[in-house]
Amino acid sequence: MPLPSLDAVRDQIGREIGLSGWMTVDQRHIDLFAAATEDHYWIHTDPVRAARETPFKTTIAHGFLSLSLLVPLYYRSVREPSDDWLALNYGLDKVRFIAPVKCGDRVRARFVLANVEEKVAGQLMLLLDCTVEIEGGDKPALIAAWRNIYIRQEKKRVPGLSPAGEKAAVERKARRAEALRKNLRRRKDV
Repeated sequence: MPLPSLDAVRDQIGREIGLSGWMTVDQRHIDLFAAATEDHYWIHTDPVRAARETPFKTTIAHGFLSLSLLVPLYYRSVREPSDDWLALNYGLDKVRFIAPVKCGDRVRARFVLANVEEKVAGQLMLLLDCTVEIEGGDKPALIAAWRNIYIRQEKKRVPGLSPAGEKAAVERKARRAEALRKNLRRRKDV
């Protein structure tokens, strides 16, 4: 969803603005998250024990891993980061982990624009109602109210070279190329 103006964004309030594709949560994701957060609880990291001792019969993703997937699922379905807008996480108003994500499950996210307000000129705060669904599941993995701030970036003009500067740059490039060719010929002669 582009962010051209406050009015254009307001027109989307109450509407689903994104539905991501499915993403598989595998043991590699779980193990990397465990390493990053130092949460090595065996229900996440020991597939043999989890198969033997849990009702899930496999490891499950950390709840906060499932929550962190909102970012890539948002990028894939709503908008990629751009140079026009600086996007910042502002926080979460509400998060509920409803069903565990088992190793190998596929998840996707729905994003509904709940509200938008202009904090100051050129700065928008979006409130998104997010649902992470589990393929084939009766219940979602989680629901969250997520706040993002978008700050319009001013385009900075990079001064161009003057005609004399462009000519000098072309000449430097030509001299470097000729020096490289001479060096290569000299090596062949040795």
